[in-house]
Amino acid sequence: MPREVTDAKGITWSCIQAYAGLSDEPENREAAQVKGETDLYWVVCTPDGGAKSVRIQLEGEWEKSYSDEDLLEALQVEQQSA
Repeated sequence: MPREVTDAKGITWSCIQAYAGLSDEPENREAAQVKGETDLYWVVCTPDGGAKSVRIQLEGEWEKSYSDEDLLEALQVEQQSA
């Protein structure tokens, strides 16, 4: 299930774990997992308004455990490093 956050510029980001659109089979969750990490997953965040999508690494259960501010900070860090 996607999670939406809005940044200070008014851009709404829709974030979803990679491969989430596929069935909830263990191999799909494994495919989203960052290689060599036990509880780190790839999450793709897509903005409204046509800006470039951002791929970030977040810990498991990120949908519930990360605050909006934490997600926005992870997005900002990734955008600055790209």
